Amino acid sequence: MKEYKVMDNVYLFNSYVDAIDLSFNQFLVLTPIPMLIHTGAIDRTEVLIPKIQEVIGSSPLEYVFISHFESDECGGLALLKNYYPQIKAICSQITARQLMGFGITSNIAVVNPQDKMKIGDSLFEFISYPSEMHLWEGLIMVEANQGILYSSDLFIRTGTIQKSMENSAINEEIQNINLHKVPSQEALERLKRDLSALHLNYLMPGHGPCLKLF
Repeated sequence: MKEYKVMDNVYLFNSYVDAIDLSFNQFLVLTPIPMLIHTGAIDRTEVLIPKIQEVIGSSPLEYVFISHFESDECGGLALLKNYYPQIKAICSQITARQLMGFGITSNIAVVNPQDKMKIGDSLFEFISYPSEMHLWEGLIMVEANQGILYSSDLFIRTGTIQKSMENSAINEEIQNINLHKVPSQEALERLKRDLSALHLNYLMPGHGPCLKLF
């Protein structure tokens, strides 16, 4: 697992899986109350936890954002709770229901699209993302003050990352979202409208390099 400080307050942890030619990202956001973006699958979480501890020391890890219910988003949540028992999982209603089915019923903070959460100087807003099974609603999250979109499985790149941050054009990135990613024309068009309305400077996807936008 490689560690990159991609911004003054954002760390990227990246692991590459050769068998599927894909890397997996988790992000640690150093708000006054630290927040993790995704746990990774449980084997990745085992490697991730000591790295988090190196960065935040004895400070509590208060939040983990879960875009949708999949192993690379939340497979290590139970393990993470062993180290940070009070951590709150921020997720959609659908994801919360899935977590409950696996016995995780406490410290779940359900948020809805257009909800906002202020932590120190950071303002997080939540956007609908049809990423759950049956195209049910998951979430992506934007930090509005810095214009950072934590985009989960959108805007991903395969292969190993050569640089932690690359440049890209936001309009092209949005237009490249296709029916393979969101297999519903109506949901796809709605997602593109929502993304186009945002003022974004950076994309932090779940796979591949971060993207600085122009």
